[in-house]
Amino acid sequence: MLRPTKHSHPDQTVINAALVILVRLRKVRIDSYSDLLSYAKKSIKGGEFLFLPALNFLFLTGVVEYRKKTDSIEFIVDNDSI
Repeated sequence: MLRPTKHSHPDQTVINAALVILVRLRKVRIDSYSDLLSYAKKSIKGGEFLFLPALNFLFLTGVVEYRKKTDSIEFIVDNDSI
């Protein structure tokens, strides 16, 4: 669930994990799945559990695309409001 409650720690939510992934992808534009996963594990407490839901959230909102040939995630939105 994406809706936070009073018991949710702000740094350990799917939305925060999506933000961390998005900041990384805006810098490098394209990154391999394993490198992005290790970055999430290193940056977020519980990142190994939040990574996939956060990546799904970004994919569903149309911000990232998965490249099957290279097993990488690409940032595709050029809008500065994101």
